[in-house]
Parts: sequence; structure tokens; C-alpha cells
Amino acid sequence: MAKREYKITQIPSLIDMHVHFREPGFEYKETIETGVAAARAGGFSGVCTMPNTNPVTDSPAIIKEIISKAKKQKFEIYPIAAITKNLDSLELVDFKELKAAGAIGFSNDGLPLLDKDVFLQALKSEELILSHCEEESEEVAWQIEMFAKAKAEGFNPKLHFCHISKKESIDLIRNAKKNGLSITCETAPHYFTFTNNDIGINGTYKMNPALGSEIDKRAVMDGLFDGTIDVIATDHAPHSDEEKLKIYPNSPNGITGLETAFSLAYELLGLDKTLEKMAYNPRRILGINNKKMVKVALDEEWVVVPSQFKTKCKISPYKGMKLKGKIIND
Repeated sequence: MAKREYKITQIPSLIDMHVHFREPGFEYKETIETGVAAARAGGFSGVCTMPNTNPVTDSPAIIKEIISKAKKQKFEIYPIAAITKNLDSLELVDFKELKAAGAIGFSNDGLPLLDKDVFLQALKSEELILSHCEEESEEVAWQIEMFAKAKAEGFNPKLHFCHISKKESIDLIRNAKKNGLSITCETAPHYFTFTNNDIGINGTYKMNPALGSEIDKRAVMDGLFDGTIDVIATDHAPHSDEEKLKIYPNSPNGITGLETAFSLAYELLGLDKTLEKMAYNPRRILGINNKKMVKVALDEEWVVVPSQFKTKCKISPYKGMKLKGKIIND
């Protein structure tokens, strides 16, 4: 039987606001080169790399190094710098210096910033703050209060919540938006695909925030459809295969996501809303003008085979799933 020919469609390339390429410091998990390869395979032309590297991305030198390595790959990396020095101090970084070096935003991803006064001062920088919440709903609640306080004091804060996964958090953000607060947020495909009932013995399904209930999953879907959730990011967080296959309590948080995200979103949302969440809104929030295009066979079905991934980590909760919408890389 002749192989079916699929119609190829050109779409705006995707932008991922939340990835971990692990370099510098953890190259055994991922490198900029392998991360870029995975991003390209997933239809992305730009990504925001998180600062929990070693050393932490809190200096102009590291930011310039990341951008330089991305340029060698002819790919756009928009580095996210740390909010506080070394992620674990209460001393804010020099926002202007890091932005001048190429940082597009600031986050303490990997170690939540829990000091309310320091968080407020970060918002008053008027730079884009990407908030990594672990005790998710509790932190979202007080950070919305700090955002409102900064606004009331005459500042123009920019706050984006990362990897939102719980109904209570989504309700808080929805209410804040209804009250006129210009907050944005993202979720990740695993939060509208899986629940805590999927978690097994090893770390294949382990991430932070952890998978929620069926109610949380439904709330994430509702938030995507009604506009409460602005962006789908991957939180691509590769580890070595050996690390991920440890028993659940001993396995590190994080799963890969770049090479499956488009298809998962497309099956749930359709093309227009997927592009809204993965192409248009990220560009708007980041203030970038990335006009690259990517080819996709929207009707093509494909099976996830992690051993064929470009990322170094070949462990994936999506293994064996049949998805629709195949990115075409010539």
C-alpha cells in the first residue's frame, strides 16, 4: 500500500517561555546543542532558558555565553536571569546590567522566592518576572497581592506565573484578571494530559508542581479555553535516564516536553488556539519579533518513540501515545 501523502501547512514557529537546557553545569542532562535540536524537532524557533544552571545565570558573562552558543546553532535563546544572586540569597541582581547583556526576564526557577518584600522590590524593577511557585496556590495568592501593591504605588510591574497546574491557582488568576490586573500565566501539556492517578513507581511522571487531580486537569483545560491561561510552555527539564528511572521519591523533578508539546496542544485546542498559546501570546508577553515559520502535517498521526528524541533524556510519560499533527523538519 502506498504511503499516504499529507498536506503540509506553514504556521508561525513556536516560542517556549520555559525550558531547562542545563548548560552550564549539567551538560550530562542536556546541552544547548541537544536542547536546540529538540526544540527544532518540536517546531520551536525560540526558547527562554531558566537560570538554575551551575553557576547560576546571574551574571552578564553567563548570559552572553548562552546567547553566543545559541547563535552558533542559528537559534534564538532568550535567557531568563535569576532574580536574586545565586538564587538563594535575598540580594537582588542588577536588573539593568543583566538586561543589557541580553536577559529577557527574571525568575528564581528551581528555588521559589518566598520573601514578600524582596518579591515586591523585584516587581518594582518593572522587568518581566516569571514566578516559579511550588506551594502553588498559596504563593500565587500573595504574589497577586504584591503585584496589586506595586501597581497602587505607581509602578508598572510585569508578572507571569510559570507552570500553573491547580484549580485554586487558576481561580485566583482568573479573578485577578477580572479585577483588571494584567497578570499572565502558563501551563504545560502534562497538566492537561495526566493526573496524579498516572504516577507510577519511578520518576517518569514526576515534576514540580506535581500532577493534580482530575478536577485540576479540567480546570487547566477550562483556563486554556476561556483565556485565563495565556501560554502553553513545556517546562522541558531533562535528566539522565538513570536519574528519572529511580523510584519516585528519589527521582528528580522534571520531564521532557519540546518534541511532543505541539501535537498535545493541537489535539486539545485545534490550530488557532494552539498558535495563540504557543506562538502569538509568548511573542507578545516577551516583546519579541520572531517571524520564523515552521512546516506541519496537521492530519498526520504519529507514535511517540522517546528513543528517537533529540533531547538527551529518552524517558517520557508520552511513550507509545498516538498523537496528531507532525512537525516537519526538512
